[in-house]
Amino acid sequence: MEASLVQRAGYRFTGIPSAGLHGVGIKALPGNILRLFKGLQAARRIIKEFHPDGLLLTGGYVSIPVAIAGRKTPSLLFVPDIEPGLAIKLISRFASKIAVTTADSLRFFNQQSKVIVTGYPTRSELIEREQIEVRQKFNLTQDKRVVMVVGGSQGAQSMNRALYPQLPELLKRFQIIHLYGEQNREENQAESNKLPGEESSSYHPYPFLHAEDLSAAFSASDLVISRAGAAVLGEFPLFGLPAILVPYPYAWRYQQVNAGYLENHGAAIVLQDADMRSSLTNILFDLFDHPERLLKMANAMNSLSNPSAAQYIARQIEEIVQESAMTPKGRHT
Repeated sequence: MEASLVQRAGYRFTGIPSAGLHGVGIKALPGNILRLFKGLQAARRIIKEFHPDGLLLTGGYVSIPVAIAGRKTPSLLFVPDIEPGLAIKLISRFASKIAVTTADSLRFFNQQSKVIVTGYPTRSELIEREQIEVRQKFNLTQDKRVVMVVGGSQGAQSMNRALYPQLPELLKRFQIIHLYGEQNREENQAESNKLPGEESSSYHPYPFLHAEDLSAAFSASDLVISRAGAAVLGEFPLFGLPAILVPYPYAWRYQQVNAGYLENHGAAIVLQDADMRSSLTNILFDLFDHPERLLKMANAMNSLSNPSAAQYIARQIEEIVQESAMTPKGRHT
């Protein structure tokens, strides 16, 4: 998915082989180790050809070969989730600086002298839209509140299947924008066909939305129901969008920590995946029956926003490159 997104933005994309080691079966381990070794060789070739003055690493097992191959190049490691994963902990020793989304991440690093709190990078220009305008874009009316359901970049089957039985009741009161994931297209079509005509007009399903359309959907919504990947720490605060967060139960505890952070700040409600089918409708009705609570959540979410995070991270990259160029062994470009 990253390849198409990067190319769509007009940048050159080069992929390298990579694979995870944590949580994989014993049978898959030798093959994954081999892929990482091939990734290291590919990363070395790319770095030799491209001669980067600096590296930006964002974690995940794909970063391991790049961090090792580029260990002599100045680098900034950005930690998206509050709790760093094993890959980030491994490559943090190679980084010149470590940028974290919130101060809550500081406790996970021993070398705190090179850790800086930058916030989560977002495209702040995307929020400058009137809600009436963006609601028209999605054929939404002004007489019903809008709830957005996001299962993640590729959808979340368990979230979808928990939502579908509740749609007839929810659509009597809300308009719903639902990102269900490309791989779930046929199932979504079958479920959509079951909806009565009156309710179906309030249901707006999409397999995927690119950044511009996704931001418009956020602007059009009064509340979002979502997994709790790292992006929720930046995007929902940027839009001041109160959330019901459903952490992915098989993602170690990273999503649980992210969700807990927003809940502790009064910006979100955490709902476990197994409870979504039985509790979601009641939680939504209760929230919208108490608009003062919803407003308080929106204000709390907005208070966590850092619209300048991307620019701050960019400046940090420039600084580590400049500092390296000034040292006797540094690069002079």
